[in-house]
Amino acid sequence: MKSIMLCATLIGAFNQVQAADQFLALPSYRVGPYAAGGSGFYGGAIDYFNLVNANGGVNGVKILWEECETEYNPSRGIECYERLKTKNGGATMVEPLSTGIAYGVLDRLVQDKIPMTTLGYGRSDAANGKVFPYVFPLITSYWNQAAAMIKYLADKEGGYAKLKGKKIVHLYHDSAFGKEPLPVLEAQAKQYGFELIKIAVAPPGSEQQSQWLQIRQARPDHVILWGWGVMNSVAIKTAQRNGFPREKMLGVWWAGSEEDMIPSGEAAKGYTSMTFNTPGNYPLIDEIRKKVYAAGKGNLSDQARIGSVYHMRGLTAGILWVEAIRVAQDKFGKGKTMTGDQIRWGLENLNVDEARQKALGAFGMFPTVKTSCDDHEGSGAVKVQQWDGKKWIAITPNWVVGDKALTRKLVEESSAAYAAEKKITPSCMK
Repeated sequence: MKSIMLCATLIGAFNQVQAADQFLALPSYRVGPYAAGGSGFYGGAIDYFNLVNANGGVNGVKILWEECETEYNPSRGIECYERLKTKNGGATMVEPLSTGIAYGVLDRLVQDKIPMTTLGYGRSDAANGKVFPYVFPLITSYWNQAAAMIKYLADKEGGYAKLKGKKIVHLYHDSAFGKEPLPVLEAQAKQYGFELIKIAVAPPGSEQQSQWLQIRQARPDHVILWGWGVMNSVAIKTAQRNGFPREKMLGVWWAGSEEDMIPSGEAAKGYTSMTFNTPGNYPLIDEIRKKVYAAGKGNLSDQARIGSVYHMRGLTAGILWVEAIRVAQDKFGKGKTMTGDQIRWGLENLNVDEARQKALGAFGMFPTVKTSCDDHEGSGAVKVQQWDGKKWIAITPNWVVGDKALTRKLVEESSAAYAAEKKITPSCMK
């Protein structure tokens, strides 16, 4: 009888420990044509979770997570979301790192009370928290990135007025991801008088001869590469074969990783891309090497990827998620496991300023982030980086912000149309 009671006590204690964990759902992808992005991003996030847990958790609450392989496939992503959302007492946040999957689960979030982050991707109009209370396109959306791209290209030409008569190709992954920036690019083409030439590439993008024939015939001043996975290195190598200068190419931040450049070899030298992380080493990365990898708990099998673009992006995501938990605990109870609704509040009240970045050992790694009900994005700032043949170099010393008045107008119009379609009454949640 005593042994049974002891067993029951131990099981109860175990359940209490498990109940104290904060469970986050990671419908990830580590195989397929986009494996480099998924493995680097989720590897960085999990490295940060392991560091937080090694340091005692968030006021004693440990981070618990589970991955589910989506292969970047929307239908598999929805299946993974459904599988993970009820595990371990219920998921309290989800991050699919896929525009297609994000669109697929969007309408389920309010009912399930699970906030979703779409860090640097997804629906740009989800920045309006009055219409999308559970979606957080943190740091910078595709619309603000597109506006920043045009600002950077205008600055290179000598000002917005100098864009008149120029030709800019939008070479894009033929998917929701590739089409997302079109409202901004089309509006700015009309506003500044440049010709926007839209050329789609069928996923995964391993064949682009016909597209580059069009580019060669068009003789554009700039090519925006809105690519992903193998499409990026194929575009860069095909540009070289067609004699198009890589200095005139500007990639989306999903076309700006080491994994895109190294397979491209010498063809990549001089190529530029957008980024929301500043290349370089940081005290946080040193701490992860010492406390996580030295303890055999690192998530990346190839340690040369530590501090790479995708890994750093995952670290940034991990920081913002943990800060949301911390902010939620400050309001709803330190040392307690937060519900999805409470983390939603934390995500809506982030303020990761320079002082907080310094405390985390990540000063300058990403732009400062301050969210609100009106602004689930929290920044809109980016940098431009250039590949020197071996590594990325930031070539804009300061963070670049495009025409936010335009992007906010588009956010308001698009989110209002969505609210009307779904019969949503826009309002701020408490």
